[in-house]
Amino acid sequence: MIFACYFSNMTDNSKGILYASITASLWGFLAIALKIAITELSPVTVVWVRFSTAFLTLATVTFIFRRKDFAIYRNLHWMLLLAAVFLGFNYLGFISGIKYVSPSSSQVFIMVAPVTFALSGILIFREQVTLQHLVGFALVVAGIGLFYSEQIRDLVNAGNHFTRGMLLIFGGGLSWAVFASLQKTLLRTYSPNQLNLFIYSFCAIMLLPFAQFSKLPALEGEEYLLLYYLGLNTVLAYGSLSLAIKYTEANKVSVIITLNPIITFVTMAILSRMQVSWIEPESFSVLSITGALIVLSGAITVIMAGRRHKRIT
Repeated sequence: MIFACYFSNMTDNSKGILYASITASLWGFLAIALKIAITELSPVTVVWVRFSTAFLTLATVTFIFRRKDFAIYRNLHWMLLLAAVFLGFNYLGFISGIKYVSPSSSQVFIMVAPVTFALSGILIFREQVTLQHLVGFALVVAGIGLFYSEQIRDLVNAGNHFTRGMLLIFGGGLSWAVFASLQKTLLRTYSPNQLNLFIYSFCAIMLLPFAQFSKLPALEGEEYLLLYYLGLNTVLAYGSLSLAIKYTEANKVSVIITLNPIITFVTMAILSRMQVSWIEPESFSVLSITGALIVLSGAITVIMAGRRHKRIT
């Protein structure tokens, strides 16, 4: 009750920041979970399971609480179909790339997604940018470069597998930027729940002919739980992202979700120290930690700059 009261009193800007933070947290753990999942299943199969689980979960909730949202299937727009296709490409590109690289290094090129989306907010949607925003963006870029400098240097000699993985993730990042830009426009017509409901079902049908189901019956209980987590992660992350884009500026959302590699970094550091056997360990330097702090300070700079600018006007 107290939480509901507090949430109702929040400004749209605060709601957008909260939802973007939830998305960043969920995506921070996602790369690790995907790396584990593809040891047993093909990337396309994992992506199909994610979309199918996400659709069934969301469809059940929608049937109980928001049946009117199913009306989206009677009023389809070409932009809606295009957004679904590009999100499918994003999922396939990222998971195919992570097959060849570690969870943390996979975040190097996926950062093209929020950066490109931020540029779309400025160039397409004409969102206002202040000097503080520019300083914040500069800090984020510098921090990411420092954060991954050691990993990039160590992985340059990894051969074609590393190159292939990075190119796949880079393509997935560009696809996400296109999807998010289309979604920003579609949110003027459809609710976030309607968009996600249609996109999950469309992508599940689109990928169905390419999924390989022969290994599914042999999976153990914890592996089924992992697959369900991936689907649930999809529902919660993209639901929160849709609301974040609805409530605040695209460039601000982009900076906040760039924090997800830090969560991946911290989690992998803990797992490496625990010496778990189910994922390959990673090592991190003082430079990586310093870069993480710079990224965080850049995100805070952008958020606070937006608040100050609104108060002045």
